[in-house]
Amino acid sequence: MRIGMMVDSYKPYISGITNYVEINKRYLEQAGHEVFIFTFGDVDFKDDEPRVIRSRGVPLADSGFYLSMRYSRTAKKILQTMDVVHVHHPFLSGRLALRYCLPLQIPVIYTNHTRYDLYAQAYLPMMPDEVSTGLLQAYMPTFCKAVDLVITPSAGMEKILRQLNVDVPIEVVPNGVDLKDFHSAAPLSRAQFGYKDDDILLIYAGRIALEKNLPFLLESFKGISQAISNAHLLLIGSGVQQYDEEIRALVSELQLDQRVRFTGLISYDQLPAHLAMCNIFVTASVTEVHPLSVIEAMGAGLPIMGIQSVGVGDTVTDGMTGFLATYDQPAFTAKLTRLCLDLNLRAQMSDSARKASSAYAIEHTTKIMLTHYERLVTDSRPRKSNWRTRLRGFVEQFNA
Repeated sequence: MRIGMMVDSYKPYISGITNYVEINKRYLEQAGHEVFIFTFGDVDFKDDEPRVIRSRGVPLADSGFYLSMRYSRTAKKILQTMDVVHVHHPFLSGRLALRYCLPLQIPVIYTNHTRYDLYAQAYLPMMPDEVSTGLLQAYMPTFCKAVDLVITPSAGMEKILRQLNVDVPIEVVPNGVDLKDFHSAAPLSRAQFGYKDDDILLIYAGRIALEKNLPFLLESFKGISQAISNAHLLLIGSGVQQYDEEIRALVSELQLDQRVRFTGLISYDQLPAHLAMCNIFVTASVTEVHPLSVIEAMGAGLPIMGIQSVGVGDTVTDGMTGFLATYDQPAFTAKLTRLCLDLNLRAQMSDSARKASSAYAIEHTTKIMLTHYERLVTDSRPRKSNWRTRLRGFVEQFNA
């Protein structure tokens, strides 16, 4: 099959979605399929993988996103040769999929990766929740009804879509993770970071971004650092420069400079060894739909400390593979303190987390996704033979 992945942003921008799309592409290609990435950005960027098709867009500050309402003529022509198209963002890429693919009866799958309701609250705080929710309730049901299949990576996200009045069938398919390197990772030497063998190392890996709720995490770690003298926090990742600077300033304000270390962005192949060096993975994010960083940490054998919410709550079993707290700082800090101090509990959770991560292995999830692709392609063939469809496809070739 020729499979098109449509994303609003791709490498060099790093996110859970870009990581998932890259890994899924690689496994689909190993299965003998041709996979194309369609996105916006710098058309002169040199990719380290084949079949990444970029169309020009207007850069949105240093966010890694580009704004455009159309693909280049070349990108559009290639897109319209796909057997199936998989959309990973509903607004820019999603509208273009409906515009370019539906007239040719190319089946379109949409995976909802993001809590857009919570992103609106984080980035548009002046907009009343009723307004942002109302806009999503106006857009998402219509968009989801127009595509051929809607997928969510977690059961919790399916419930959110239902609350947004999406009433079409929804399949729950986890975003797969390539866990081999995480299961077998050898830890980095603690000495090269200035850590001791008996230090308790907490690690966060992800974007340094507003929606990740890092101030909550740092405020909690402030309490941990006062109670546990050998606890340290490692923050892996980067983000928009202004917010990155604000988080670093907060660390200084909380007098945590000697206890919190920023690594900045590291290459993905270095992540397993960094995780394996640490004791606990921590996140205070409540905007996750399917937290790949949490699954990767579980694969490396780390118990998780998180907040009960869609995504994290779907992935972590409280008391077994980690702890989940309410969105309450004292409750979060208390559970994290227990996890830091109880070595036997950490060991039990470590073993359980590693075993539980196998449910998200990319080998398994790719087979499920291929089943959906093949079914939709088979179902679309009778429609493509219709003379009206062929005529609309002919006319579409001349539309810019």
